[in-house]
Amino acid sequence: MPRARNRVASRQRRRKVLGMAKGYWGSRSKVYTVAKHAVDKGLEYSYRDRRKRKQQFRRLWIARINAAARLNGTTYSRLSGALREQKIALNRKVLADLAMNEPAIFARVVQEAHQTDHGLPA
Repeated sequence: MPRARNRVASRQRRRKVLGMAKGYWGSRSKVYTVAKHAVDKGLEYSYRDRRKRKQQFRRLWIARINAAARLNGTTYSRLSGALREQKIALNRKVLADLAMNEPAIFARVVQEAHQTDHGLPA
């Protein structure tokens, strides 16, 4: 009795891998074993870099906030501490957007953050 190999499933599996490798150069898009390695590596990179992208955006936001804060006479560190102290809940993404697109509003946020309990600027 011949061995059952489930040809349908194995063909589907190969077609799926070759479909994911479409557009790859040379044998990476044609030869199953080479394509499988290339696709596996690509999936690893995409998984890793989805997390890396979040880190890169955070660094970009911090750089933008720091640059705008320095134009307003403070630093990123002092500004974030003052915002926390005044209980002003604006995240880095929003602050960076304000710093880039609405400098007057950002300056007002900096001013509000540096207000002391006595109403005098710090």
